[in-house]
Amino acid sequence: MITSILQTFIKKIFNNRFQNIGYLPRWIIFVIDISIVLVATLINYLIIDSLSVSFESPLDRPISSIIVAFVNAGFFVFFRTYAGIIRHSTFIDGVKLLIATSFSYLFLMVVNFSIYYFYSTKLFLSTGLFITYVISFLLLFLFRILVKNIFETYFQAINKNNLIKAVIYGSDANAISVANALKTEKPARFKLTAFIDKFQQVKTSKSILDLPIINQTKSVHVIMRSVGAEALIIAEKSLTKEETIALVEECLEYNFKVFTVPLITDWEDQKQISNQLKNFDIEDLLERKPIVLDNKRISSQINGKTVLITGGAGSIGSEIVRQILQYEPNHLIILDQAESPLHSLNLEIDTLSKSIEIKTIIADIRNYEILESVFKNYEPNYVYHAAAYKHVPLMEENPAQAIFTNVLGTKNLVDLSGRYGVEKFVLISTDKAVNPSSVMGASKRIAEKYVQSYNFKLQKKSNSSTKFITTRFGNVLGSNGSVVPLFSQQIQEGGPITITHPDIIRYFMTIPEACQLVLEAGAMGNGGEIYIFDMGKPVKIIDLANKMIRLAGFIPDKEIKIKIIGLRPGEKLYEELLNDTAKTLPTHNEKIMIGLEQAENFEILELDIEELLQTAKFSSNDDIVAVMKKIIPEFKSMNSVFETLDT
Repeated sequence: MITSILQTFIKKIFNNRFQNIGYLPRWIIFVIDISIVLVATLINYLIIDSLSVSFESPLDRPISSIIVAFVNAGFFVFFRTYAGIIRHSTFIDGVKLLIATSFSYLFLMVVNFSIYYFYSTKLFLSTGLFITYVISFLLLFLFRILVKNIFETYFQAINKNNLIKAVIYGSDANAISVANALKTEKPARFKLTAFIDKFQQVKTSKSILDLPIINQTKSVHVIMRSVGAEALIIAEKSLTKEETIALVEECLEYNFKVFTVPLITDWEDQKQISNQLKNFDIEDLLERKPIVLDNKRISSQINGKTVLITGGAGSIGSEIVRQILQYEPNHLIILDQAESPLHSLNLEIDTLSKSIEIKTIIADIRNYEILESVFKNYEPNYVYHAAAYKHVPLMEENPAQAIFTNVLGTKNLVDLSGRYGVEKFVLISTDKAVNPSSVMGASKRIAEKYVQSYNFKLQKKSNSSTKFITTRFGNVLGSNGSVVPLFSQQIQEGGPITITHPDIIRYFMTIPEACQLVLEAGAMGNGGEIYIFDMGKPVKIIDLANKMIRLAGFIPDKEIKIKIIGLRPGEKLYEELLNDTAKTLPTHNEKIMIGLEQAENFEILELDIEELLQTAKFSSNDDIVAVMKKIIPEFKSMNSVFETLDT
């Protein structure tokens, strides 16, 4: 009852009058500090008088006090002790005060003994100067502590109901820096309740920053409930990826929020530390080992060369652009038909490297004449082909467009790369091309076949040095059209999250990971290979949805619903990286394998593709898909109107 009345009183007094108080001008702080020094001299005289010390000074006491205050003021100005914001005072401010008052004391003592040396009299009592020095420092320091404590205690108490009660996992220097940053954060987001020390298994009673250190003798969720915490802030730098994932999943299972912060290197910038505190992203929960690239091999091939990237404004293409820039090609040509994304990318990379000549070209890869002018004008050494139509349901409705872009567009680029002597051509394909169940997947498989068979055709010519390489990987987290941005949007809108089937499974990789492996595979390729990437463990989409809901701070199926809507046309329950008859060979990079698939006879395949292109121009969707199934016998439609063509 008394506590409630006191909180109401504090709220009325402080919240209404001083909630939006600004920072005092520096000159007011300076005047307050000088006034404190004058008070210290007055206390000194009271002490001296009470001790009945006999001392005759040629100066009156008011004059002596003004001289002491004036000297202190000079050193306050020199060391800028008044410049700090009182409510945010730190150890450094205390040190500045100590240094300034110490120099004032020493200066006055030197003056005092100098006058005594020449005139055999003292202006000040030496003991009095020391008493004034000690009292003035203590009062100045106390003033700052009181102001800081008032702001931290009373003003935070007003809004404490809006703060997230959090426990910091870790108790080392990194964790302490995070705690300090969060305690001084304005506006405050967290009320810290404890530290958890994973290294101590025996109960002890220690504390840091007036917060208890709890030894991890029980599960983390049990400890958090015992202290009434709502969130865990992971600041322990020694945790492995596996330990971090286990910790996050434990918190999500019991509906606790989880935050992470990177390793702290700048101990002074508390604001920067608190700004770096962030929610866990779903990418952080991928059980993957870090990728180690052969940077020397990639750099030796790309450095000083001309590189063409198609689909350069897309999620994959734009990341390849960013990574290619690190290897300093001489020219970088970015080609895409999407005007606005291409313009945005151009603005972004314009500031990254001034030494690289960058050219952005708006063009459609289906137009052979425009592509030929690009090859003729820029003579690229490397081509990374990321342009494609990739949305499965849309391509089921528009198979002709899938053929024109994914097949004809690839054929145009391959033919021109061979004709103009490109050193390496890298096709970026998809796991949906393996045993395809959709028009999109089948179109990419036909493109793969053409790239591979064209390479073996050129190998028969002794004067050709162009190497054609295919890279194949699964879903990319955060790419345009992937489930993660869709789920994030649906969560922001309050749900429901829509999933096509409760048992659907997918492989996932981050955009930077996928592009790193594309560059590595392109560098190691000798022509004709289909490189397959290690996608890690498959992820059940419904589990992904549940984790994303919990990471957002909601409870699945209560606050955010999950709705099953049924498989879309052409969609599989699970994807494959190899067809039933293919085998793999390892490479020096454990993340990359070579898929051994039978290459087609180029002349026969070329005739089949010409037939397909003519059919796509003039015939019905059924006729188009029928020709695709003839080229790709393993193409079996799923959940599609084209299933009748398989019977």
